[in-house]
This record gives sequence, structure tokens and C-alpha cells, in this order.
Amino acid sequence: MSLAEEFVKIESLKPYARSVNVKGKIVKVGEARVVSQGEHRVADALIGDETGCIFLTLWDDDVAKYAEGDVVQINNGHVSVFRGSMRLSAGRYGTAKKIDETIPTVNTENNLSDKVVEERREYGRGYERRGYERRGYERRGYERRGYGRRRYSRE
Repeated sequence: MSLAEEFVKIESLKPYARSVNVKGKIVKVGEARVVSQGEHRVADALIGDETGCIFLTLWDDDVAKYAEGDVVQINNGHVSVFRGSMRLSAGRYGTAKKIDETIPTVNTENNLSDKVVEERREYGRGYERRGYERRGYERRGYERRGYGRRRYSRE
């Protein structure tokens, strides 16, 4: 087994972790819902091992692919935070597949998705990312875009 394929236990997952390899048993699959104006289906599956459990986000074709009791291997997955709870996902660059291993017990008492996690502040593409607001450009009379002067009307 190479270094790229070292599997971690679910209890050791951290928020915003990247390139994680996990094996877990699906305990419960939630109802699929339609998002993005009817273009995609998404469902949450509770996946766990002997150390803990976390919600696995399943998209489109993966929703029907997995059922309760299946053991799933996620390679190059990532942990995201959605509405204050941690979620595991294979994402765009990872893979998820059923394997023929058994996980006899699943610790559902240690659910990482139940713990409240503070979300990162994401800066937009505009002036926030370049730091204009933080550097005080708006206080100096520049527009929000970071260039040009504000025009003041004489009333």
C-alpha cells in the first residue's frame, strides 16, 4: 500500500481536510432532494466505522448506487462544512466505490456531523478578495470596485 492510499479513521477527520482516504459502512441513506433548479439530485448517507460516523454527500447517479449496509471506500475525498456541520464528499477529483470488506460495528455515538463547526469566511471575486475593504480604500473615497472617485452630488 503506497502513501497515497493510507486510510484514516473517521474520528480523525478535520474540517476542510483534503485528499482523505476513508473506508466506512453506510448506516442510513436519506431521501434524495432536487437542487439547482431541478438539475441535480443530492442525498446524505451516514457512513461510519468503529471510531465514529459522518454524513457522506451523494450526488446524481451515486444516490441510487449505494444502500444501507454497503461498505464504501472513498479515495481523495474532502471534508467540507455545510450549514455548520462537517460533510464528507468524494468531490470532483475523488472516487467512491463499493468494496467487499466488512465493518462489524459502527460507532454512531460519535457523529462528527452533529458537532457545530465554524465556517470559513469566503471572500468574493471582487474587491473583498483584493483587500480593498480591509485596507480602508472605501474610507478614502474610492468606489467599492477599487478604482475611480465617488461622485458627490451638490444638493
